[in-house]
Amino acid sequence: MRASDRAYLTLLDEIQSGALAPGTVVAEVEQAGRLGVSRTPLREALGRLVADGLVVQQSPRVSVVSDIDADDIRELFEVRRALEETAARLAAARGDRELFATLAREFAETSVDGRDALDAYYDLIARFDAALDASVANDYLTGALRGVRTHLVRVRRLARDRPDRIAASVAEHRLIAAAIGAGDPDLAAHATHVHLHNALASVLGTLAAPAEGSR
Repeated sequence: MRASDRAYLTLLDEIQSGALAPGTVVAEVEQAGRLGVSRTPLREALGRLVADGLVVQQSPRVSVVSDIDADDIRELFEVRRALEETAARLAAARGDRELFATLAREFAETSVDGRDALDAYYDLIARFDAALDASVANDYLTGALRGVRTHLVRVRRLARDRPDRIAASVAEHRLIAAAIGAGDPDLAAHATHVHLHNALASVLGTLAAPAEGSR
């Protein structure tokens, strides 16, 4: 793996996990030394993160981790809704129905009780996303979805794994997968719309909760 790729993946993981919080200055000399790379591959990595929208270059020598607030999340979900509803429609028309019927059954049997169960659930989500991308068979659409998902990792961390929301999300994914498995584009798109509406409301509610509690 190239040094710039290694630096990019490490910084990406640290930004998505919150280890590098919004507003953190990403100093070239410090980060290059910490990651064991020279400044040239580090600059390449930072350039990719700037293109991803995860880092903002405030000056030629100063880069900071980008902020993410309620307005950013609303804008992200506007794009996500357009892409994922379209993807669900296309998958219902083009995808392997048996594969999605199997995924629907897995969602129906999913437990989210405990850390291991949650990890297994997120693995199932990843497999569902991969199946959706393969079914769409449109590189432009799946490329745009990958960009959105890069930011969604940070959004999910902000949502704080609320048990009631995760349980509802399992049921919503089951319905989406079942609709695709049944070859019903309208139901697949509608189920996706409902899921994203609920997910956005939950995230925004979680962000607002501390402010309300401090009154």
